[in-house]
Amino acid sequence: MSDQALPAGAATGVGSLPGTDIAEAVRTVFGELPDWPHLPELPARGLGADMIGRGAALLEGLPVQWWASGWQIADRPGRDARRAADFLERDLDALHEVADTAEGPVRLTAVGPWTLAAGLWRRTGGAMIADHGAAADIAGSLTEGLRNFTAAAQARLPKAKLSIQLDEPALPAALAGSIGTESGLGRYRRILPETARDRLREVVDGVGVPVVVHCCAPETPLRLLTEAGVRSVSLDLTLLDLDDVPAVDALGEYLDGGGHMIAGLVPATGEPRPDLAVAAADRMTGLWGRLGLAPERLPEQVSVTTTCGMAKASPDYARAAMEASRETARRLRG
Repeated sequence: MSDQALPAGAATGVGSLPGTDIAEAVRTVFGELPDWPHLPELPARGLGADMIGRGAALLEGLPVQWWASGWQIADRPGRDARRAADFLERDLDALHEVADTAEGPVRLTAVGPWTLAAGLWRRTGGAMIADHGAAADIAGSLTEGLRNFTAAAQARLPKAKLSIQLDEPALPAALAGSIGTESGLGRYRRILPETARDRLREVVDGVGVPVVVHCCAPETPLRLLTEAGVRSVSLDLTLLDLDDVPAVDALGEYLDGGGHMIAGLVPATGEPRPDLAVAAADRMTGLWGRLGLAPERLPEQVSVTTTCGMAKASPDYARAAMEASRETARRLRG
């Protein structure tokens, strides 16, 4: 698989943006982040545009519905599931409308199998992650859905170098056994690392394009992701405690081994400030020096983004953050 799909030294985005106009959002991303644009998500569109609903709409052979206060497996797709599928189709059409001649890297986004299993309910109650067989079904169904989604995107952008980002904010909690049950009084049993790795590997091997995993939670399992075949990790570096020696060492080991990182350096919300890029670049160069890595390797292994998605940001700040990401990447390239 060509590394052209995973550029280093570039500015990119995490996924979500404010607003409800997908065509305008795609135009903004391709205009502000031309070196590595992504297909944005717009949760403000409502039910079905949320992370779990959007991911559930990708499942093949596992119909879902919105019931009471959550998404659950159903006998047939509910009205809200059809709405979520329609959002996905509109997203792809907006890509075609705005960027059908794109020849460079473009990243798609979707929820990962473990976070989806933690947020999708069984018919009988409880999250799918409570049943390891059900979680395996989620991984298999999602793999097929992502493969179809990627093929549909490639048909609309025939010259683009596609990759896909899996959002896995719940993965560290799943490994730690700290995901709460529906009552709030208990916790689901922890997922064994080898089980988590194997399910992720199934998705990574099956989608047909390079895979990035984004995790905006502490203790992202970098070695597990590497063993699963993930080609790049997207991390919120503001969560890294420099006094946490094991965490710093794990990141250093990943990068020293040649790992590619999308570094979350620019705040995802706030007010536009002229020093956003300077502060972000200083954080990255300071960390790189702390890790003892050769300075010339930094722009060869690191791309730049915001710390997380920007659904809660103002439109003005979202543009400013993308501009700051671009300027940060330029500073890190030297």
